[in-house]
Amino acid sequence: MRYTGPSWKISRRLNYSILENEKELAKRPFGPGQHGKRRSKVSEYGKQLLEKQKLRHVYGVNERQFKRLFLLAKKNKDVVTGLAFIQILESRLDNLVFRVGLANTRRQARQLVSHGHILVDGKKVDIPSFLVQAGSTISVSENSRDIKLFRFNLEKIDRPVPFITLDAEKLSARFDRLPERSEVAQDIQEALIIEFYNRAL
Repeated sequence: MRYTGPSWKISRRLNYSILENEKELAKRPFGPGQHGKRRSKVSEYGKQLLEKQKLRHVYGVNERQFKRLFLLAKKNKDVVTGLAFIQILESRLDNLVFRVGLANTRRQARQLVSHGHILVDGKKVDIPSFLVQAGSTISVSENSRDIKLFRFNLEKIDRPVPFITLDAEKLSARFDRLPERSEVAQDIQEALIIEFYNRAL
């Protein structure tokens, strides 16, 4: 089941900004609860689990989907598993709508996609987990372009990434290429996630 509670609570528990803006940790840089939780020594398994949870909550993916995408990445023989896994997560439509700046969070992006406001190469796609191919164009549907939220987000949010070309006037963007490892999820140790699944599978 996907977590739908407050993102700041998860961020504080993991000591990691899952919204990637550090705002959740700015005022209360300690665990949830009245006095925060005293952190005891974490086992190697605990470190692996924590890293998995950080990445899973960043992209807002439930446990079953996360595992399925990892297995898909493991089948890729051309790219190391960790990079392939992150590239797949970055290729999700809800993530790209967020990266472009049409949504202020991935949760909002999922809602916009589910409600049919987003097109991929001119065709409506209402599945947030849809994997977009590099070279595809993401845009707001003609019927939804009057929704003020899109332009409000684009004006308010400065979230440029080098692998996407945005046309703010047309409310569209081109997913130019898969991201390089240094461009996304920089504070994630994907090697620990691979170790976690190698142990679990």
